[in-house]
Amino acid sequence: MSLPEGDKEYTYSDYLSWDHEERWEIIEGIPCMKAAPSRIHQEILMELSKQIANFLTGKGCRIYPAPFCVRLPGGNDKDDKEIKNVVEPDITIVCDRSKLDDKGCKGAPDMIIEIVSPSTARKDRIEKFNLYEKAGVKEYWLIEPDEKILSVFVLQNDNRYGRPEMYTEEDEVKVTVLPDLVIDLNSIFSAISE
Repeated sequence: MSLPEGDKEYTYSDYLSWDHEERWEIIEGIPCMKAAPSRIHQEILMELSKQIANFLTGKGCRIYPAPFCVRLPGGNDKDDKEIKNVVEPDITIVCDRSKLDDKGCKGAPDMIIEIVSPSTARKDRIEKFNLYEKAGVKEYWLIEPDEKILSVFVLQNDNRYGRPEMYTEEDEVKVTVLPDLVIDLNSIFSAISE
């Protein structure tokens, strides 16, 4: 891919033409490259994925750890290739299988989990928060490994995220979109102290 041009908006069509050795996202038409995750990030990702995947065995919902392409159409996107929001969340949970295709997920997943790093904090807390809320992602988790904090945002009846529920490594957390699933944060954050 050539370097992004100043005021040009990029779409999923552009995304498909880029070098897939590098990981890219597009938010509101603006591309950004994703850095390789840290070891702690990956250990948290694997432990969370394991707990969720074990729970989902034999059930209708599916879990997809990154890299997994999520296309979030806006009101003006006439077709798939014009979509200006393409993300690769750390963990994506999709219960509506009609949103799944060979390229990933088109439309709002039921749940997204992002593991915050210093280089992604602003994007995860502000840009993706607003994007996921607008797209209708029912539940959004932000995990902050350095502080050992989980913030859970659940979409309310007014299609806005309510005040976050905050949890620490001492807590067990019930997943709203998967009501019988409880995540043990002690096992998630134990990777940090090892």
